[in-house]
Amino acid sequence: MQRRHFNTRLAALAAASVTGLPAMAQDGAPMRILVGFSPGGSVDAVARLLAERLKEPLGMNVIVENKPGATGRVALGEVQRARPDGRTLVLAAGGAMVIFPWLYPGTLGYDPVKDFTPVSRVTSLSFVVSVGPAAPVTDLRGLIAWVKANPTKAMYATSGAGSVPHFSGLLLAQTLGVQLTHVAYKGGPQAEQELIGGHVPMMIDSPTSTTIDLHRTGKLRIVAVTGKTRLPALPDVPTLQEAGVNLAIDNFFGLYGPASMPADTVNRIDRAVAQVLAQPEVREKILAAGLMTDHGGPQELASVQASQLKRWEAPIKASGFKVE
Repeated sequence: MQRRHFNTRLAALAAASVTGLPAMAQDGAPMRILVGFSPGGSVDAVARLLAERLKEPLGMNVIVENKPGATGRVALGEVQRARPDGRTLVLAAGGAMVIFPWLYPGTLGYDPVKDFTPVSRVTSLSFVVSVGPAAPVTDLRGLIAWVKANPTKAMYATSGAGSVPHFSGLLLAQTLGVQLTHVAYKGGPQAEQELIGGHVPMMIDSPTSTTIDLHRTGKLRIVAVTGKTRLPALPDVPTLQEAGVNLAIDNFFGLYGPASMPADTVNRIDRAVAQVLAQPEVREKILAAGLMTDHGGPQELASVQASQLKRWEAPIKASGFKVE
């Protein structure tokens, strides 16, 4: 029913008149979608898929520019300072808009609400809980029992300190009433290799195509998905809630522009994004990458951002984690 509702809503949006942005397109200058990370990650892949397909409905070239640095804050800063004409946007992972404000109070350099205009919620990402040879279990219930029996060994790896997976692990530990020790690595691939090598028993991170392949070949085992629904790329892996854990966590990807973008420009871009996401081949690529097709307009993006800002405040402050 949810998928049918989603398809119906997208079809209605796609059927709406998606005109180009005449004033922008006349001089031939492209629209830029900035990505705050190096090429190859989930955010970059989604941005490039959007850029390729947005050219037709917008009637102009759309390019992706990678601006890595400061865990995405370099790209956000450039968009923050850009003219609000719709030419410069950023595809931001939700963590930068709902986690960072609590990690960098007074030093972040931007206000995630006041300094940006929400344009489109593009997709969402559930995380996966994986185990390696150091945790001899086959499912989440077995992992929970193992963690309780081996508190000194109960460590979880992530792709970095201060990330959404980092705090997802803290929420999971609080929900289960156990102690989990966080081990941060410089990226998902390194954490994954440490998991496979038996140096850490479990990992919480994004379900990349590599992770999914390693799961299918038995080199690691994905025991749970953190979101509310199973991932199409992992239909046999239950959610935390299905396994009896009352917790659901995901991370949204939002397209933002500078503050004070005109409403008609925002709506034209959002309609174009909806049209692109309604294309079956686009949806298939997004689902195959372990992401969810989860479009929402500017108001919906603003709403999910506000709710997650509120949600993460207490657990981050309670963690005592300090950015060094």
